[in-house]
Amino acid sequence: MARHRPNADETAAPARVTREGLREAARMFAYLLRYRGRFVASMLALVAASLLGLAFPYLAGRLIDAASPTPAAGGLDIDQAAGMLAVLLAVRAVCSFGQTYWLAQVGERSLADLRQDTYARLLSLPVGFFAQRRVGELSSRVATDLSQIQDSLTNAIPQFLRQVVMLAGGVVLIALTSGRLTLVMLASVPPLMAAAAVFGRAVRRLSGHAQDKLAAANVIVEETLQGIAGVKAFTNEGYEEARYRAGISDVVAAVLRGALYRGAFTAFVIFALFGAIVMVLWYGARLVKAGDLSLGDLTQFLLYTMFVAGAVGQFAELYAQLQRTIGATQRVRELLRETPEDAGPSADTIPRPTGAIAFDDVTFSYPSRKEVVVLRGLSLEAKAGERIALVGPSGAGKSTIVSLLLRFYDPDSGRILVDSRDAREYPLHGLRAATAIVPQDVFLFGGTIRENIAYGRPGASGEEIEAAARKANAHDFIAGFPEGYETVVGERGVKLSGGQRQRVAIARAILRDPAILILDEATSSLDSESEHLVQQALDRLMQGRTSVIIAHRLSTVRRADRIYVIDEGRVIETGTHAELLARDGGKYRTLVELQFAHAS
Repeated sequence: MARHRPNADETAAPARVTREGLREAARMFAYLLRYRGRFVASMLALVAASLLGLAFPYLAGRLIDAASPTPAAGGLDIDQAAGMLAVLLAVRAVCSFGQTYWLAQVGERSLADLRQDTYARLLSLPVGFFAQRRVGELSSRVATDLSQIQDSLTNAIPQFLRQVVMLAGGVVLIALTSGRLTLVMLASVPPLMAAAAVFGRAVRRLSGHAQDKLAAANVIVEETLQGIAGVKAFTNEGYEEARYRAGISDVVAAVLRGALYRGAFTAFVIFALFGAIVMVLWYGARLVKAGDLSLGDLTQFLLYTMFVAGAVGQFAELYAQLQRTIGATQRVRELLRETPEDAGPSADTIPRPTGAIAFDDVTFSYPSRKEVVVLRGLSLEAKAGERIALVGPSGAGKSTIVSLLLRFYDPDSGRILVDSRDAREYPLHGLRAATAIVPQDVFLFGGTIRENIAYGRPGASGEEIEAAARKANAHDFIAGFPEGYETVVGERGVKLSGGQRQRVAIARAILRDPAILILDEATSSLDSESEHLVQQALDRLMQGRTSVIIAHRLSTVRRADRIYVIDEGRVIETGTHAELLARDGGKYRTLVELQFAHAS
């Protein structure tokens, strides 16, 4: 069998990846430059501390020479050398403090900017993006990857720069001390650099793989905790535990593979470095014995050699950490490069909608399933202040109509009109601000009832919030709690009943004061008493607003001004409840008869 020979593109791929990763890291570096004053000050302090550190072996050597039986003429005495060492250490300590403090400020503030920009970009992305991503994966990107970047900004990069200074300065100074010893020591550098290139590429690949596995494991935790009631209801604790155990095992395996490479590289570096030091000691001792090198110069050389060895040894771990950071940077940059929603024209160019809506020959398929046509030339309308109802079997396209009305997606063909104007001509924020939705599965944030109602209009006063709750038939049950409006509802509102959650959602919609109201199965999962209270609140909410009602319970749509029967993405019947019920063999009549048959 012929062996595969990599082509030029395949051979160049690792280099391209490295270059692209470095470009991404350079773009992240721009966040540091927002605080360039402190950053430059910290770098100057770092360089100063490193250079002062390089002076230490020289003064130590002079101290040894001063203590020798035959001190060099014109050299320092013991007290002078020791005093200069003490001053050097004090100044270096001050520089190190400044470098650490200033760089911590720069690192933390630039990371806060990066976190804010990443979160803001996530919020600006279209719903279609989230339909193709899992929440746990995105959370891991914001948490784990940004923490990796933070560690590099505040630790790895300064360490890397410090070791570069120590390595370059150390090599120059040992060359000035003894050229012959320098050649012996530098003989170990080429194999170290070659090993760094090979091991570093492998570590970066395995680190990226480990981050992906960790993100997948975080997804399991996120989904399990969000659906904890279902997990317990189906007694699937053991199943979820096993699923998470398998995910964590994959993470551990990936991390350990990376640790194997790092450990092998570290062991090689230690062996090579200490082997070089042994050679230097052996050869230096021979030079001292021959009178070609003083004992102080040998001490100075050995200390510089230790500095150089320490710098090279640090490069092993720092290089691996920087490779991991490049991988994390690329994933964060992927999020930052995602195209946000089109905000539309300026908010002050078009007045707030009055509520008239129309779908004109709309065809639509979801971006992730373009082969499945959901709406097929659909047309419907609602005049300002009218109530229209959408009924039909599951999968007919009713919820898709709501998504298009909120402009979560745009139609593939046809138009959606608001006040006789294409919806795409409105500012996106302004269009959605004129719309409110009360869904079947109400999502409440984990804060207080007051905060959840005020989410409809942040900044509303306490009197406005209470007035909205009264109109939603929610004030009485809220007042019955010991903490009243400050009652914490728990994750997703688990401390409230279904009817209570619905009424909080209605109060939120009332506070928003929308021109267009969407009721998506708002009463379908409630008992009779809760449904009565919620329906009363909905009737108040719908007064004077254009209302789009989606319901399987046909009793909730009887008072609609017009009912649209949707099937397979098309409007197949239109009329009032009485008109549609009078049609023999009509789809609406069939649905009513089936519902009554099931009820009896």
